[in-house]
Amino acid sequence: MSFGKGEAMSYIKPGAVEPRKYQQDIAASALEKGSTLVVLPTGLGKTIVALLIIDDVLGKGKKVLFLSPTKPLAEQHWKKLRECLTLDAEKIVLLTGETAANKRKEEWEKATIIVATPQTAENDLRAGTATLAGYGLCIFDEAHRTVGKYAYTFVAEECKKHGVKALGLTASPGADRKKIEEIMATLEIENVEMRSESDEDVAGYVKPIEAEWMEVELPRDYAELKKPLEELIAKKAETLRKLGYLFPNVKRVGKGVLMEVQGRILRDRDSWKKFRALSLHAALMNLLHAHELLETQGISTFKEFFRRMEERKEKSKAVQGILEDARIQAMLQKAALVTEEHPKLKLLREVVADKSKTYIVFVQYRDQVKKIVKELNAAGMNARQFLGKKEGITQKEQQQTIEAFRKGEFNVLVASSIGEEGLDIPSVDCVVFYEPVPSEIRSIQRRGRAGRAKAGKVIFLITKGTRDEVAYWVAKKKEKRMKRIVAEYEAGSKRERGSAGAEKTGKTGTQRETPKTNRPRGQSKISDF
Repeated sequence: MSFGKGEAMSYIKPGAVEPRKYQQDIAASALEKGSTLVVLPTGLGKTIVALLIIDDVLGKGKKVLFLSPTKPLAEQHWKKLRECLTLDAEKIVLLTGETAANKRKEEWEKATIIVATPQTAENDLRAGTATLAGYGLCIFDEAHRTVGKYAYTFVAEECKKHGVKALGLTASPGADRKKIEEIMATLEIENVEMRSESDEDVAGYVKPIEAEWMEVELPRDYAELKKPLEELIAKKAETLRKLGYLFPNVKRVGKGVLMEVQGRILRDRDSWKKFRALSLHAALMNLLHAHELLETQGISTFKEFFRRMEERKEKSKAVQGILEDARIQAMLQKAALVTEEHPKLKLLREVVADKSKTYIVFVQYRDQVKKIVKELNAAGMNARQFLGKKEGITQKEQQQTIEAFRKGEFNVLVASSIGEEGLDIPSVDCVVFYEPVPSEIRSIQRRGRAGRAKAGKVIFLITKGTRDEVAYWVAKKKEKRMKRIVAEYEAGSKRERGSAGAEKTGKTGTQRETPKTNRPRGQSKISDF
């Protein structure tokens, strides 16, 4: 299929793809209007949209650069393009940091399509061993990363110099208006195309996903252990407030607030006050992390965190202050006697008990991933871990795990954040959030692993009255805000081209929400995504 003014012949192999109407419409819009940001939920075929646009660009005799943030993702796209396009295999090239520099220079000269990690592309463009002359399109996969000093921003500037159009692909550009504006300005976005699961042209391809909130009570021993942590957090936060870094109207001190505080501290020129504040900030980050582990993960993970802190050969003043505090010492003595695991573990065993179904369990912390796999297998289930390069797992091992999961060799995949972004993990019957995440981007990516080929389920494990509840509602609120902001830009881009009549209604994709009433212990249905 070809759009615009490209040659009539298609570079897509017959039968390689069966584009849906909304994918064709998005591609046609991008080719007509210029640099485009495509916001499409995970599993709805952003890569197919890219293929349709690539087909047209190739028909105009132009080259294509396809950027993806990690080597596994880049390799996945490279294989897909080779599988679907009629170009000779050597014309579609994968470049990563593992490719020798002299070899990369050679490939830039002869390839028609370069699939690369952004850091590799940036390095080659800076070194002058690559140029974007002759390129018609640059695809920025996971385009929400196009902020700050990330390599996408440099490549985008190079695109502007050579008149290369941009195609940004993302499940969510985020809920921060300033960041969305930064993404759009950096990529010189002229057109926005967003679809949600509730849009008329998409709904027929989306299987229903039932969502459940499953609640557990925090054990009494855990609640007692929290108290000294909360006292120390409040004390140190008050000192930060007195130093002028924490605003008086801030009632809840979380990691997000502390990130903003850190920026204010670093900008301060008063060195004595600054260094004192930085030490307080570091202590608060450690204390909040410990508090989070206790509330959402369990006693063993909590104790392991403090054990590692104590074993550090070089301890910062902040860490020393925590470990020497009498309240913390007393708390750790009590913690040593606590053996009851977090009730989420027992609930999870019940949730994934059906061996005829497939599950992905998303877990925030590496240690907890390993513990959960061990616990599930000890209970007679068939679970494997899926961790990233930072956790010492090679790309080959990741691929072997995914392939074994696809073949049905095991039915429970317990994944860290590596399982969220883009990787070709099979659709599953049920996605489990071991803890909700306060990020609409990550929440959308996680949910997208269910309900592709058939109806699915998403389950949130919530510790009652803790940050789990806060994180869930924060992500929901951010997702609504993101859809509203993107819809405004989408409508604006249509009006600017005299097509106000084409504006869509209902783009915010609002979903039914459960009011915060007294939920019964165990579970309660929330909504259908």
